[in-house]
Amino acid sequence: MNLNAEWLEPDGQGGFAMGTAGLIRTRRYHALLLTAFQPPTRRMVLVSGVEAWAGTLPLSATRYAPGVTYPNGQDHLVAFTTDPWPHWRFERAGVTIEHELFVVPGTGATVLRWRGTGPMTVRPLLAVRDYHALRHEGPIDLTPTQIGQNVGWRPDGVAIGALSNGSYQHGPRWFRQVLYPVEQARGMACEEDVVSPGTFSFDLDAGAAVLIFRQGDSLAADAGVMAAQLAATEQVRRAAPNRQASCYLASRAPGTTILAGFPWFTDWGRDTFISLRGLLIATGRLDQAAAILGTWAGLIDGGMVPNRFPDQGGAPEYNTVDAALWFCVAVHDLLQAGAGDDRLRRAVEAVIDGTIGPGGAGTRYGIGVGADGLVHAGAAGQQLTWMDAKYGDTVVTPRQGKPVEIQALWINALRIAAGWTDRYAVLERQATAGMAAFTDPDTGALVDVICPDGTQDRSIRPNQIFAVGGLPFQVVHGAQAEAVVRVVEARLLTPMGLRTLDPANPAYCARYAGDVVARDSAYHQGTVWPWLMGAYVQAALRVRGDTARPGLRAQCLAPLLAHASTVGLGHVCEVADGDTPHTPGGCPAQAWSLGELIRIRGWLEIPPAV
Repeated sequence: MNLNAEWLEPDGQGGFAMGTAGLIRTRRYHALLLTAFQPPTRRMVLVSGVEAWAGTLPLSATRYAPGVTYPNGQDHLVAFTTDPWPHWRFERAGVTIEHELFVVPGTGATVLRWRGTGPMTVRPLLAVRDYHALRHEGPIDLTPTQIGQNVGWRPDGVAIGALSNGSYQHGPRWFRQVLYPVEQARGMACEEDVVSPGTFSFDLDAGAAVLIFRQGDSLAADAGVMAAQLAATEQVRRAAPNRQASCYLASRAPGTTILAGFPWFTDWGRDTFISLRGLLIATGRLDQAAAILGTWAGLIDGGMVPNRFPDQGGAPEYNTVDAALWFCVAVHDLLQAGAGDDRLRRAVEAVIDGTIGPGGAGTRYGIGVGADGLVHAGAAGQQLTWMDAKYGDTVVTPRQGKPVEIQALWINALRIAAGWTDRYAVLERQATAGMAAFTDPDTGALVDVICPDGTQDRSIRPNQIFAVGGLPFQVVHGAQAEAVVRVVEARLLTPMGLRTLDPANPAYCARYAGDVVARDSAYHQGTVWPWLMGAYVQAALRVRGDTARPGLRAQCLAPLLAHASTVGLGHVCEVADGDTPHTPGGCPAQAWSLGELIRIRGWLEIPPAV
């Protein structure tokens, strides 16, 4: 049992419950009730956790500075599973206690249940803060409102309800210097104080103890009945295949969106279009995919789509050269699956026409099409490709000029649109011919960027793989395609995905660790990204054919499945270290990582079951 493995229970509105198998809340984002007040943004941690005891048997664990754990419930934990939801079993001296929790999307409620024998007490631990922030002891109003066995509080004016089948004893108490070890390792603020308004007492001999946390003032419900009804609903929903794929769907007026990752990402354009191919189209959720793409189609401006929406509202940010091109790819996949409509076709044309710009003038940030038919992009201080790390005024990988994957995406967009109108055919042929300029004379593969002065950036990066795999149409063929796969395999392939830079490069960073600057500096300078494995697998299949399948299953698929069952618990992480043992980092649950794993399973003829 990996005690640091993380479980995730999203509420379908941008909020979630999240924690570790070993009970300790290791991140500031770990909580039992984390709510999005403007779905999927304005997230707040309301109920951080609980302190629970069955008699003298501890059923919870909290780490305190400078490293003390109390209670020590993890010492009595004998089993943990997430099937069908997080479930712990504790044993000591012949006493066995079962604990489970789950969230039903759309209800905003987290259900906790305990079964066993004897008396039990539970103290809710409240934080009531922005999910990126930390709380510290100070004045707070915890005056309770009670209806039957249900209790509500309004700390800082935020309504929190606890529905219970036990008895409540009011008694506020601060728990100081809670320590979050992962934040500490990331060089972030890592200590906070949480407050408990009181204690719930239960008699397990009389039946299961139930606590349901939810945001709001409504206290009119029978906790036991409500928990049973919600559990029955969830049993049915979780019996469906690919249920983890739906974890990333969330409300955003007026419809649905895809969250890029948990616990801290919201919806990002590039991530949405890449992950949608696996999470929704590959799993047959075509209506949802069409609705999401339709919403984004309405945001196209100057050939661009927003890359992100600010967490606290405001205008969307148009600051990427590739998000709109990934939109075209997602539309193609949807049309090929038998869904989509003319509005989406027109949106693809709007992307292409906007990229060219009126009179060939291009669009924002120096994005435009040159005489060779290829896309150029770049502006000082801007990071426009997916390799977008920046700290202060420093752009780690600016990649100004003509990035190789942008050309692969551009040619794909042109071919996609040429499928229903021939007015892009000449430009597509011109751009395809222009790819000859990317030939690396040393490897026979492709260089990463043609710089504004015409020189080649020959850094060996994974972006060249998209000229062979990962997109609907292969852009380079024959010996050059074989060279691309061979170079990527030899220099970048790991069991967790592709490195972002050749280890032989002096700028290579072996570890994704340390403070914000250290991590951002390593983000695309060697750090492994699991989502890139999909492009590699498809490229290898295109170049080597069916004979490659057994090796790809063992080398690429099996390690990611093992990760999803032992670390991400149904999910795949955002990044991993470039060097062995390729320790996972970043978000533990990333949408495009899981989406590409689903696509890989489909290519390798293993029924998706993630």
